[in-house]
This record gives sequence, C-alpha cells and structure tokens, in this order.
Amino acid sequence: MTALLDIASLGGHTMGTTWQVKLVVPSGRDLHPLHAGIQARLDAVVAQMSTWEADSDISRFNRAAPGTALPLPALFAEVMDGALDIARRSDGAFDPTVGPLVALWGFGAHARARRVPDEALLAATRARCGWQRLQWQHGSLLQPGALELDLSAIAKGFAVDLVTRWLRAGQISAALVEVGGELHGYGRKPDAQPWRVLVEAGPEEEAALAHPPRVLALDDLAVATSGDRFHQFIQDGTHYSHTLDPRVGVPVSRSAAAVTVVARDALHADGWATALTVMGIESGLAFANAHGLAARFITRTAHGIDEHLSTAFAGLLAEQEAAT
Repeated sequence: MTALLDIASLGGHTMGTTWQVKLVVPSGRDLHPLHAGIQARLDAVVAQMSTWEADSDISRFNRAAPGTALPLPALFAEVMDGALDIARRSDGAFDPTVGPLVALWGFGAHARARRVPDEALLAATRARCGWQRLQWQHGSLLQPGALELDLSAIAKGFAVDLVTRWLRAGQISAALVEVGGELHGYGRKPDAQPWRVLVEAGPEEEAALAHPPRVLALDDLAVATSGDRFHQFIQDGTHYSHTLDPRVGVPVSRSAAAVTVVARDALHADGWATALTVMGIESGLAFANAHGLAARFITRTAHGIDEHLSTAFAGLLAEQEAAT
C-alpha cells in the first residue's frame, strides 16, 4: 500500500534571518530529524563563513597575519571557488574581499557610523581590498595582509544549495528551500504540480507595475533577489545603499530597486543578483543578455516603476506560461 504524501513545513533562524522548508513526506513521518538535519547544515555555514562569529573560519582568516596560508574547510572552499569565479566573470562587480568597505560605510558585522567617509580613508580602505590579491596555495588560502573576506552576498544562496543537497541525499523527493529570501525548488508536490513562487521587488514597486505578478515554477531552479529596501542611509539628501561597487569603493548609484536572477543553483543566483545590481540597469542588462543570465530588473524613474527582463528571463516566463 502506497503511503499518502503530505506537504510539511519546517522553519527556524539562521544568519540573522529566517529559514523555511516545505517538503513532501509520507503522512505521519517524524519531522524532528529533518528539522535537526537542516539546522545542522545551516549552522555549519555560519561556523565557517559568518563574520558575526569571532571564532568562525572566515573571522580567523580575516585576523591572520600577512603571509599565513590557511586550509579552508570544504564548504568554505566551495563558496570561495564560486565567489572568485563570479568575481572574474563580472570583472570585479562582485568581490568577496569587500568587507573593509562594507564596514567603512556603516554596514555588516563590524560597521562604523553610517556616514560618507573622507577621501583619504576611503582610498586607504580600498587598497586593502581586491579579489585579485587572493591566492590558493596547495589547497590553502593565502592571507596577503589586512584582507577581510565578506561572503554575505553569496552565503545564504549556498546555504539553500547545501540544504537541498542533504534533502535529496535523504530521499526527499520534492522540496522548496528558502533562506532569507533565496529559494530553490525541486520535485513535484502531491498534486503533481511544481513549486510556484511570486517574484517580488517589494509591495510598493510591484503594485506600481502595469502587468500581472510574475510567478515562477521552480522545477529544479533557484531564484535570488538583491534589493535596496532595508539597508541604506541618507546624508545631505542622498540615499546610500548597502550594496557597494567594489571597483570604486562607494555605494552603487542609480541602482535598481531590485534585481532577481534565476539559475540552476542558489549560490550563482545570489552572487549574480549582487553583481548585476552593481553593474546597473544598462550594463547589467547587457551583460545578462550576453551571458545568458535570466535576470529581472526593477527600476525607479521619474515616471514611476519600470521592469526590464533579460532575454533568458523573458524566455523562461514564456516557456512556463506555455506549459500551464
């Protein structure tokens, strides 16, 4: 006799935000081991990559003396490989060494006061950054001196991937995994339908758009959104976003209200959403089209809210609409 299947919901806290997992399991299954296993994977990401934890692996690297080569645990090394790949391909629009600049502008674990820094201090801080300074040596990462990693723009996406892998290895046939707004869905619900999610830039922006809400079917797909709604400050009438352009060391100007990227894994969706936000609407959309990235840009203009879709994103929507 085939067991009836239910959708179970689990949730908790991690990385200063929340996580939620919906998964298809037989009716009556004990969910406690699943909850504990998910939390353990998320805790491992925090232990290795959280700059808020003084004894994390990333904090130890950031404090290391110049010339120290530190062996990285497997998860940390995997995220660094992904981060450096996006840094190279984006020509530095994404940079995992941006930590000192994040703090200088008043954001992150080691934030200073939120204000525009003077030019001399900004120049000195920029000199400490740069993904090109990172070097692998026999499986260890070299600390060149005063370099501070910050993986907050990619770690939540990786956490989604890590949980997804573990669930699949445990024979969970379908799940929708979300950490701090980054998602991955795979498999089918008991009604044979895929997981569907609403792509959101923010309630005000979405309400101002002329078209119906964008809904995506996550059939082994991940989606991540980078936006400016919450972390920002105003000085002398100018808004300063928490998203920094590592190439110049200052918050992005005229940034999109939100950039959403759909990819096969959440690490790349998360990282590319940040990189395209830094590039801006014109360069970012051109880059997405040139490299086949499925991206949606929401921008504020003098005339209201505009939406711009990359060719791949528009194609994905059309393909999914045709399948329904």
